[in-house]
Amino acid sequence: MNVFLRCQFVPVLMLSMFCLVSCRQKPEVTGTDQSVSFQGQSIADQISFIVSLDTLKGSKKLKHIINQQDSILSLRSEKEKNPFYHYYRARKFSLAKKKDSALAAYQQIKGYQKNDDIELLKDIAIISYSIANGAMVEASLMNRILSGLKTAETKKSRLTYLYYDLIAQAYYQNHNEQKSLEYAAMYFAAHPYKNHPVIKQRYFDISFLLASRLGDLKKMLYYNNQARILAINIKDSLALARTYDNQAQIYSKQMKPGEALDCSRIYFRFLKKMDNLNDIAYNNLATSFIRNAQPDSAIFYYRAGMEMEKKDPSGKRKTSPYMGLIDAYKLKGDYRSALEAADSLYKTEIRNNKAIEAAKIAELHEKYEVEKKDRSINELNSRNKLNEKLISQQRWLLFMVLVISLTAVSLFIVTYRQLRLKDKNKLLAADNQRLIMEQKLLQAQLNPHFIFNAISNLQGLISSGNTSESVRYLKSFSGLLRAILEQNRKDFITIDEEISSLNNYLLLQQMRYADTFTYEISVSKEIDAQATLIPPMLIQPFVENAIEHGFRNIPYQGWLKISFDQQNGQLEITIDDNGCGLNNKASGNHQKQSLAQTILAERFEALFCRYSQNANFTLTDKNDTGERGVLVKINIPIIND
Repeated sequence: MNVFLRCQFVPVLMLSMFCLVSCRQKPEVTGTDQSVSFQGQSIADQISFIVSLDTLKGSKKLKHIINQQDSILSLRSEKEKNPFYHYYRARKFSLAKKKDSALAAYQQIKGYQKNDDIELLKDIAIISYSIANGAMVEASLMNRILSGLKTAETKKSRLTYLYYDLIAQAYYQNHNEQKSLEYAAMYFAAHPYKNHPVIKQRYFDISFLLASRLGDLKKMLYYNNQARILAINIKDSLALARTYDNQAQIYSKQMKPGEALDCSRIYFRFLKKMDNLNDIAYNNLATSFIRNAQPDSAIFYYRAGMEMEKKDPSGKRKTSPYMGLIDAYKLKGDYRSALEAADSLYKTEIRNNKAIEAAKIAELHEKYEVEKKDRSINELNSRNKLNEKLISQQRWLLFMVLVISLTAVSLFIVTYRQLRLKDKNKLLAADNQRLIMEQKLLQAQLNPHFIFNAISNLQGLISSGNTSESVRYLKSFSGLLRAILEQNRKDFITIDEEISSLNNYLLLQQMRYADTFTYEISVSKEIDAQATLIPPMLIQPFVENAIEHGFRNIPYQGWLKISFDQQNGQLEITIDDNGCGLNNKASGNHQKQSLAQTILAERFEALFCRYSQNANFTLTDKNDTGERGVLVKINIPIIND
């Protein structure tokens, strides 16, 4: 099992969290589930960062990150609400081999929703501690792992691969290597970073070990070959050397002790060159010497490995070197030394068992101390609750007095404000009346100008001697004048009414300027012309400028298009002509358009802008773009009758 752990088969919980924001921002928790944000980063991002740290090679960088984040989060005022604070505390205790403290810290982790990724991470950590002793995994614990896997698969969690890892380890400890190998493959397939060299190398090493336990020579050859190819591609000399140690096991199963010894020597010499020798390397090389019938060399390397093992501060001793010595001495025919090695093996097992018992006693004592502290804490909590209840009653009494006082003050303030509001409403009513009068005065500025031009037109017809046309013109003019006078009494008229007035006006102008221009008035289907209201005489000044000044002295027939449309929730009125434009000084169009703009701006201020409503207009000389005429666009709020 020690080799198994050395291949990093334990669930990958040596993780860290996203630290860039946590170093700078005040704690903040918002949102739900994976959209939850803590300290400026979403929980999903932080879990992803934890998963990515699985690709770290070696434990020094990981230990540095864990210690760094624990130090940073410990300084936060609301650290107890941060699940990652407890996570790092647990990892720190785990590195210090404080199992109970680590487990207690993991149990304090709380997710934001049932079965979210934080809760799954907590579940994985606690289960991994439950099976870390290498003992057989009981059915109840296995069911818990499978239940967690089902939840993770249903939610499509990024932590699903860790449940596959737990199941693979559980089957390994239950001596079901075939199932363990299957779930190891599922772990690799589900890993978010399965294409990373570190993850691949770990998977190949694990799979080789399981294939070796199964005695499946074909799979041993396959996984070792894959590991070697990867090591060569990424130029990992240690991983490459490790494939020679694996190859030695393959040659042993193929009954090729000489080739097995050569591979073991290559691996041993590499570790020696890198100053990375360990007692296991000595033990493996010695085993190869025995299989090659070289007991003296085997004895030498077994004993050298045992000397190196004595430097282990934990004091625990492996039994495999003594078992190897027994075989070596038997092969040599030195049964006395073999008996001494067997005696040493017995003593080592007794010593190891005592150490295990002592550790269990220490663990029980630690649990007792923890429970004792918990009882003391519970007693203090009970006292605190009683004190809090008394304080709460006093606060409630104070609150009632405060509420009564505030109610009295509020009644006084409300009464006073109502009196003030009445006075303010009177002022607003007077101001509204003033604004209405201003709007009507602005309308009145337009009408004399129009009437003057209309009478001039009539005078021209009478002077020409065309009596019938003069009568028809006078009839149309009187009807139009009556409509204008009626509209002057209104703040708004319907589009239909405006179109009717425009038709009368344009008809009069066509009678005056025969064959000079044509016109078209259109209303979008989105606009109800009978219900939509606009200010009266809004369009007529621009139409008049187009006819009187835009079409003056042009050598072609003019056209005028007026359209009503809905754009961006507003009524858009477009007046488009093909006249001489604004820059023709002879027409005087620019000066007249400026007057129309000024009057329209004042009307907009009186009707809309003072009430915070958006109303505007643009006037464009199309000659600047190579076309003819002027384009006017008026945008006002849509007002329905």
